[in-house]
Amino acid sequence: MTIRPATAADVSTILQLIIDLAVYEREPDAVKATVAGLTDTLFGAIPTVEAIVAEADGTVVGMALFFTNYSTWSGRNGIYLEDLYVTPEARGSGLGKALLTRLAQLAVERGCARLEWSVLDWNAPAIGFYRAIGAVPKDEWTVYRLDGDALAALGSS
Repeated sequence: MTIRPATAADVSTILQLIIDLAVYEREPDAVKATVAGLTDTLFGAIPTVEAIVAEADGTVVGMALFFTNYSTWSGRNGIYLEDLYVTPEARGSGLGKALLTRLAQLAVERGCARLEWSVLDWNAPAIGFYRAIGAVPKDEWTVYRLDGDALAALGSS
């Protein structure tokens, strides 16, 4: 097993893992990402996200896609994990924990105040896994989102 930074050669595989994650999360038609868009955001002139991948026997079987966020209260950056996914056949091998461990190491190396992410409330296996590594839910916070028509309407007002 190997955890390494993603390269441009991994983008097609990362996109497939994102699609597989969307299917798992019951949103199979939600992915609008493209190879070109991922390549730009990961490796373009001004990358806005990063990714690490997990390999087993030389094949990418997992990924974590993340970006830097900021805490005004701590006055320090953090890492926000957008997506973590390990293929069904590689689950239980420790790769999910290895990906999160590497992200925690990056957070520590970069002086970040925290590593955080969201999880669907019905995803009991993930919730159990996250609690087992010491993560705690922020139950008093509710995520809000503007997208689609609502985003366009507010943005054009």
